[in-house]
Amino acid sequence: MAERRRYRSVSGGELAFAVLGLPLGVLGGVYAVAVLYAGALLSLTVLGLPFVAAALLGARRLGGLHRWLVGRLLREEVPAPPPLPRPSGVFARGRAMLTDPVAWRTLLYLLLRLPLGVLGFLAVFVLPLGSVWLVGFPLWVRMMEPGPRSIGLLDLGAVPIGLAVLAVVPAAVRSLGEADRTLARALLGPVRSQQRVRQLENARATLLAENTDRLRRLERDLHDGTQAQLVALAITLSLADDVLAEGVPSGGGPAGGVPTGGVSSTGGPAGSGGPDLGRLRTLVDRARAQTDDTIAGLRRLTRGIHPVALDGGLAQALPGLTATSPVPVDVRLDLRERPEEVIERAVYFCAAELLTNVAKHSDARSAELTVTAADGRVRLTVRDDGRGGAAIGAGTGLAGLAERLAAVDGTLRVDSPPGGPTVVGAELPGRL
Repeated sequence: MAERRRYRSVSGGELAFAVLGLPLGVLGGVYAVAVLYAGALLSLTVLGLPFVAAALLGARRLGGLHRWLVGRLLREEVPAPPPLPRPSGVFARGRAMLTDPVAWRTLLYLLLRLPLGVLGFLAVFVLPLGSVWLVGFPLWVRMMEPGPRSIGLLDLGAVPIGLAVLAVVPAAVRSLGEADRTLARALLGPVRSQQRVRQLENARATLLAENTDRLRRLERDLHDGTQAQLVALAITLSLADDVLAEGVPSGGGPAGGVPTGGVSSTGGPAGSGGPDLGRLRTLVDRARAQTDDTIAGLRRLTRGIHPVALDGGLAQALPGLTATSPVPVDVRLDLRERPEEVIERAVYFCAAELLTNVAKHSDARSAELTVTAADGRVRLTVRDDGRGGAAIGAGTGLAGLAERLAAVDGTLRVDSPPGGPTVVGAELPGRL
């Protein structure tokens, strides 16, 4: 129901983009056709190549304008392509302009944007006007033709047809908005190779920063936690050694090293030469407790580096992870293949981060975790019935999670309309 309501709703930006679509589409289409036509005519003259190079530079700027409009009105952030390289020399610079893939793809976008602009104009203006005309058809006919007129089949059918056309308008506008978003993502952003290089650079920077932070946290935890516990353990053992030393007489004892005084029933020394067994037992108990705390701390540190549960694969690790969530989680696993260790680790930490977000930010009563591994792909989906409104870059850690997934060729998708439900999906390769 939420998806149907969302599909039928139209935002003001989509309406504005549809209204501006016709003039922008006509101007862009005319520009692209003029560039191609004039470039072909002038290709045999000296002015041909400089004209095409300048026109391609103008196409780049038009692409920037359309990219800005798509971001502001359609809420689709298309990454800007890298700037045009400027090598030294006139001929080298002209060659860079003529072979610029971003400019040629922008020309193609301007050509394809023209029919979408016409369709958007029809959806915003022609369809509503046509529906109004159909609904009022019986009245218009009687106003234009005075005199008695019987109600015919056309009169009866015009009203429901007009209402049906009016009901289709929001879906048509929204579908054209999705088409505009898809076209802008495909042709106004960086070339696939450029985008891949940028993703790898961002992923490398993210991994370096993350590893640096992890090493600093590990060093801090070892220094402030485990090291302090070991120092306390050493002090306790030193005190126990002092107690033992105090109980040994300076001149030695009788044969066998047994003190002559014996031990009292209270656990303390019966004579002046025996150790204080009560205090010694207290120190031993304290040392045992400190040893247990140190071992537990070391286990927590090693679990942060590599979860022990992953030794048995995701089938064993994920149920244990969801068992610690404060929100009830329904786990659905279909693991026909076991991914690589690095992919398993990424899926595990991704699931942990998403479940933490559900517990902290969603106000959800229940959640669902689904993981499938088949045909060389691993898909993770976390769904909750919370308040929605989650988005990448909205402060819930999803942007950093998307960057970490990009380091292993993974992608992150978020579908979280206001009011919920929220569905976050991650897809990764089974092997790198």
